[in-house]
Amino acid sequence: MDSYAANAIDVALFVLLLGGGFALDRTLTALVKDNFDDQLDYVLTALISAAEIRPDGEVALYRQLGDQRFLEPNSGLYYQIDGAGYEPWPSRSLWDTPLELRGPDDPEHFDSEPHFYNSAQIPGEPIRVVERTVILPGSETRWTFAVASETEEMDAQIQQVRSILIWSFAALGLGLIVMALLQIRYGLS
Repeated sequence: MDSYAANAIDVALFVLLLGGGFALDRTLTALVKDNFDDQLDYVLTALISAAEIRPDGEVALYRQLGDQRFLEPNSGLYYQIDGAGYEPWPSRSLWDTPLELRGPDDPEHFDSEPHFYNSAQIPGEPIRVVERTVILPGSETRWTFAVASETEEMDAQIQQVRSILIWSFAALGLGLIVMALLQIRYGLS
């Protein structure tokens, strides 16, 4: 009876820890991703608010964005503004690799809210992209604004959270199993 009860408790603890660990991993991973997306959305909003239409109908920024990485080639942080009938207007950080956005060439496509997606269009550098379609004052063109960032930092944060979870739940599980075995041994004697 002792070994049967101990095995049942061990299995129950394992199942509960596994389920709790999985739920906590999903929650914390979602929080890291949401935080990353919020930062991209903040930069996208700053990009849109800095845009204006020049007299020739082209879009331009009346002030530069504050992050220096937009000026450094292949820095991992990029923006681009596209409009039907106009050349794409990329950040210097894109250098000679413009982003392939989903919206500018499709007249039916209009993202009035930020649209997030992952992309592998920059070789060797997975990126997260947020884009939004806007009609700027003084223009009838649908402008697609996009901000992209490499996901290496986000992936490293998720890996760190998972590592902490694994070690924490392993120590907790071992402690609970030892406590259950001690309780069974001394409780039944």
